[in-house]
Amino acid sequence: MVATWISAVSSVGMAVGPPLVYADQAVSIVRKKDSTGFSRDVCAILLTANITRCFFWLGNRFEFTLLLQSIFMILAQLALLYICIRYRPTTSVENYASSPRPLSFWQWPSYAQYIEFLAGFILCSAIIYLIFGRSDLYIWLLGFIALGLESTLPIPQLISNYKYKSLYGFRASTMIGWAGGDAFKTAYFFMQGSPLQFKACAIFQLSVDMVIIAQRLYYGNAPPSTVLSEDEDLEQALALSEE
Repeated sequence: MVATWISAVSSVGMAVGPPLVYADQAVSIVRKKDSTGFSRDVCAILLTANITRCFFWLGNRFEFTLLLQSIFMILAQLALLYICIRYRPTTSVENYASSPRPLSFWQWPSYAQYIEFLAGFILCSAIIYLIFGRSDLYIWLLGFIALGLESTLPIPQLISNYKYKSLYGFRASTMIGWAGGDAFKTAYFFMQGSPLQFKACAIFQLSVDMVIIAQRLYYGNAPPSTVLSEDEDLEQALALSEE
């Protein structure tokens, strides 16, 4: 009986816990009316990874709890992305109508453009799944792509922290939620006998979380001293807009 309750609580925690990690980050951005310090690329990684994971579930029916987690995460990231765009900093490259990225990827000025990209991504994924969905090799690779993408989640934030030598704007609750959540899900995957893709990628992601915690201890969370002209993305954007 006790084991059943523990299993039920663990399943609920796995389904709703990871999406809720970003609630405090969203509230903080709305309160400050500024998304500085939070990398919007985090939303890109989580959205594409969890959409791909939904297609992986169609070919490999892993725990339904993990499918629900993906659905909740997609909804949470769509909301967080909207908030980040609405309260993007004045130094954002979108404000200069130019971006150094190819096709200005994930630095578009309007929320509708992000939705259009995601709709196209879902459509292409569905077509490819219909063609190759009966191949075991394809399903196996799809799982590694989905979980591999998700395991890179902390990397944009790690790079941003290193770039500014500060974790200003990145909530400690989000950092703790990442580390605690990834530690929990790593243990959960091993206890539930989840597919290899879940286990390997969870271990990698947890390792990156530990590096970010080390950055927090080393850099602190004081406002970055980096001046506007030292922002490489912005410099490139300004240069492009002047040509």
